[in-house]
Amino acid sequence: MGNIGVTEILLIALVALLLFGAGRIADIGKGLGQGIKNFKQGLKEAEDIDAERKAEKEAGPPPPPAPKGDQGANA
Repeated sequence: MGNIGVTEILLIALVALLLFGAGRIADIGKGLGQGIKNFKQGLKEAEDIDAERKAEKEAGPPPPPAPKGDQGANA
């Protein structure tokens, strides 16, 4: 038990075809493909954000901003 062979897969595909029709199965496949694509894109974006944060940590804190006002008046 637990082994799915070619015959079982073909039987499942045939039943799905009969239940949903060829057009609906194509739509399901398209939606599944788009979902996988979006998932991979989200993972890549998350990895990019993590890499940016790691680079910021390694670079240290940013320098403090220069004071505003007349800097030449005191000289």
